[in-house]
Amino acid sequence: MTAHAHSETDLTRNQALVLDTLSQSGGPLSAYTILDQLREQGFRAPLQVYRALDKLVEFGMVHRLESLNAFVACRHPSCDDHETIAFTICDECGQVSEISDDTVAGRLQSLAAETGFALKKSAVELRGVCQMCRNASRKVM
Repeated sequence: MTAHAHSETDLTRNQALVLDTLSQSGGPLSAYTILDQLREQGFRAPLQVYRALDKLVEFGMVHRLESLNAFVACRHPSCDDHETIAFTICDECGQVSEISDDTVAGRLQSLAAETGFALKKSAVELRGVCQMCRNASRKVM
Protein backbone atom coordinates (compact mmCIF):
# COMPACT_ATOMS: atom_id res chain seq x y z
CA MET A 1 0.00 0.00 0.00
CA THR A 2 1.34 3.41 -0.85
CA ALA A 3 1.33 6.45 1.40
CA HIS A 4 -1.89 8.27 0.52
CA ALA A 5 -4.14 10.64 2.43
CA HIS A 6 -6.53 7.72 2.91
CA SER A 7 -5.60 4.29 4.19
CA GLU A 8 -7.19 0.92 3.58
CA THR A 9 -8.95 1.21 6.92
CA ASP A 10 -10.84 4.25 5.57
CA LEU A 11 -12.28 2.22 2.70
CA THR A 12 -15.66 0.60 2.40
CA ARG A 13 -15.77 -3.15 1.81
CA ASN A 14 -16.41 -2.67 -1.92
CA GLN A 15 -13.61 -0.12 -2.26
CA ALA A 16 -11.18 -2.43 -0.46
CA LEU A 17 -12.15 -5.37 -2.70
CA VAL A 18 -11.73 -3.32 -5.87
CA LEU A 19 -8.37 -1.93 -4.70
CA ASP A 20 -7.16 -5.41 -3.77
CA THR A 21 -8.20 -6.76 -7.19
CA LEU A 22 -6.31 -3.99 -8.97
CA SER A 23 -3.27 -4.32 -6.69
CA GLN A 24 -3.01 -8.03 -7.42
CA SER A 25 -3.52 -7.73 -11.17
CA GLY A 26 -0.61 -7.87 -13.54
CA GLY A 27 -1.87 -4.85 -15.45
CA PRO A 28 -4.76 -2.50 -16.00
CA LEU A 29 -8.31 -3.80 -15.64
CA SER A 30 -11.61 -2.55 -17.04
CA ALA A 31 -14.53 -2.05 -14.68
CA TYR A 32 -16.28 -5.04 -16.25
CA THR A 33 -13.24 -7.28 -15.70
CA ILE A 34 -13.20 -6.17 -12.06
CA LEU A 35 -16.92 -6.94 -11.83
CA ASP A 36 -16.36 -10.43 -13.24
CA GLN A 37 -13.57 -11.08 -10.75
CA LEU A 38 -15.67 -9.91 -7.80
CA ARG A 39 -18.96 -11.67 -8.53
CA GLU A 40 -18.22 -14.31 -5.87
CA GLN A 41 -17.83 -11.50 -3.32
CA GLY A 42 -21.37 -10.27 -4.03
CA PHE A 43 -20.81 -7.76 -6.83
CA ARG A 44 -23.76 -7.88 -9.19
CA ALA A 45 -23.86 -4.56 -11.06
CA PRO A 46 -21.31 -2.33 -12.81
CA LEU A 47 -22.49 0.58 -10.66
CA GLN A 48 -20.99 -1.10 -7.57
CA VAL A 49 -17.59 -1.18 -9.26
CA TYR A 50 -17.84 2.34 -10.72
CA ARG A 51 -18.78 3.85 -7.35
CA ALA A 52 -15.80 2.18 -5.69
CA LEU A 53 -13.48 3.20 -8.53
CA ASP A 54 -14.67 6.83 -8.42
CA LYS A 55 -13.78 7.07 -4.72
CA LEU A 56 -10.46 5.26 -5.15
CA VAL A 57 -9.52 7.65 -7.97
CA GLU A 58 -10.58 10.59 -5.77
CA PHE A 59 -8.40 9.24 -2.94
CA GLY A 60 -5.43 8.90 -5.33
CA MET A 61 -5.21 5.15 -4.77
CA VAL A 62 -6.23 4.22 -8.31
CA HIS A 63 -5.61 5.85 -11.68
CA ARG A 64 -7.80 5.76 -14.76
CA LEU A 65 -6.02 5.17 -18.03
CA GLU A 66 -8.16 7.03 -20.53
CA SER A 67 -6.68 5.48 -23.66
CA LEU A 68 -7.36 1.96 -22.36
CA ASN A 69 -10.61 2.73 -20.54
CA ALA A 70 -9.07 0.81 -17.65
CA PHE A 71 -7.78 1.30 -14.13
CA VAL A 72 -4.54 0.58 -12.25
CA ALA A 73 -3.67 0.69 -8.58
CA CYS A 74 -1.28 3.51 -7.72
CA ARG A 75 2.23 2.14 -7.35
CA HIS A 76 4.00 5.45 -6.77
CA PRO A 77 4.73 6.13 -3.08
CA SER A 78 4.21 9.90 -3.15
CA CYS A 79 1.71 10.17 -5.97
CA ASP A 80 -0.47 12.65 -4.08
CA ASP A 81 2.43 15.12 -4.07
CA HIS A 82 2.59 15.26 -7.87
CA GLU A 83 0.41 17.42 -10.08
CA THR A 84 1.46 15.50 -13.17
CA ILE A 85 1.59 11.75 -13.48
CA ALA A 86 2.76 9.93 -16.57
CA PHE A 87 2.18 6.34 -17.56
CA THR A 88 4.14 4.28 -20.04
CA ILE A 89 1.88 1.72 -21.70
CA CYS A 90 3.40 -1.09 -23.75
CA ASP A 91 1.34 -1.79 -26.86
CA GLU A 92 2.69 -5.34 -27.02
CA CYS A 93 2.49 -6.81 -23.50
CA GLY A 94 0.19 -4.24 -21.86
CA GLN A 95 2.62 -3.42 -19.04
CA VAL A 96 1.89 -0.08 -17.41
CA SER A 97 4.47 1.87 -15.41
CA GLU A 98 3.77 4.98 -13.39
CA ILE A 99 6.37 7.75 -13.53
CA SER A 100 6.65 11.35 -12.44
CA ASP A 101 9.02 14.05 -13.55
CA ASP A 102 9.19 17.56 -12.13
CA THR A 103 10.60 18.97 -15.38
CA VAL A 104 7.65 17.69 -17.42
CA ALA A 105 5.22 18.88 -14.75
CA GLY A 106 6.79 22.34 -14.78
CA ARG A 107 6.66 22.56 -18.56
CA LEU A 108 2.99 21.57 -18.63
CA GLN A 109 2.26 24.19 -15.95
CA SER A 110 4.05 26.80 -18.09
CA LEU A 111 2.17 25.82 -21.24
CA ALA A 112 -1.14 26.02 -19.41
CA ALA A 113 -0.25 29.38 -17.83
CA GLU A 114 0.67 30.84 -21.24
CA THR A 115 -2.93 30.31 -22.31
CA GLY A 116 -4.37 31.59 -19.04
CA PHE A 117 -5.33 28.12 -17.88
CA ALA A 118 -4.94 27.20 -14.20
CA LEU A 119 -3.76 23.58 -14.31
CA LYS A 120 -4.59 21.52 -11.23
CA LYS A 121 -3.66 17.99 -12.26
CA SER A 122 -2.66 16.21 -15.43
CA ALA A 123 -2.07 12.66 -16.57
CA VAL A 124 0.06 11.83 -19.57
CA GLU A 125 -0.12 8.47 -21.30
CA LEU A 126 2.90 7.43 -23.34
CA ARG A 127 2.22 4.54 -25.73
CA GLY A 128 4.98 2.43 -27.22
CA VAL A 129 7.00 -0.72 -26.62
CA CYS A 130 8.69 -1.55 -23.32
CA GLN A 131 12.33 -2.59 -22.99
CA MET A 132 11.44 -6.24 -22.36
CA CYS A 133 9.34 -6.50 -25.54
CA ARG A 134 11.98 -4.67 -27.58
CA ASN A 135 14.65 -7.08 -26.30
CA ALA A 136 12.41 -10.07 -27.07
CA SER A 137 11.81 -8.89 -30.64
CA ARG A 138 15.58 -8.47 -31.16
CA LYS A 139 16.19 -12.07 -30.04
CA VAL A 140 13.64 -13.38 -32.55
CA MET A 141 15.36 -11.65 -35.46
